[in-house]
Amino acid sequence: MTDLILDAIAWGGYLGIALLMALENIIPPIPSEVIMGLGGMAVARGQMAMVPLVVAGTIGSTAGNYVWYYLGRHIGYARFRPFVDRHGRWLTMEWEDVEALHRFFVRRGGGVVFVFRFMPTFRTIVSLPAGITGMPVGRFLVWTFAGSLIWNTILAAAGVYLGSRFAELDRYVGPLAIAVMVAIVIGYVWRVATWKPRRR
Repeated sequence: MTDLILDAIAWGGYLGIALLMALENIIPPIPSEVIMGLGGMAVARGQMAMVPLVVAGTIGSTAGNYVWYYLGRHIGYARFRPFVDRHGRWLTMEWEDVEALHRFFVRRGGGVVFVFRFMPTFRTIVSLPAGITGMPVGRFLVWTFAGSLIWNTILAAAGVYLGSRFAELDRYVGPLAIAVMVAIVIGYVWRVATWKPRRR
């Protein structure tokens, strides 16, 4: 995975960073920590500049999240109910949970989108309910861009700090990313197996 990302960065430059960050938010297996970390290392080696790197990464993050937001907006709040009623077990939720989520997003949706930008996996998932609950697109994009800008700056700065110590990053980040994905899958399976609906 790392070699693929390095090749894409070398070939595509800032556009490659933007595309990889967009894909990371649509298809999560490529972690943003690795992409922006490697971009930061490229800055340390003089191959990239910090500001364009962060801007490109943030544009990509925002575009990738917008895909999920658009999907949620297309589904809509009302049209989501039959899906929840039919597949609630696999979603481990009922319509009452969706209603509570809707009320919460109406009150604090912007802050939730912003804070979730700093959380693995959830930073992508949060875009779907934002769209379903009808959060205004401008508000969604502003909060997503702001949270992504801060997070990507931190990741790129970490890459600059690590500099040429790529072997240290590769040794730990790869297994850590795999461990996180495994933990998420196990947690989901456990939740599905133990979930019981409140109503029959």
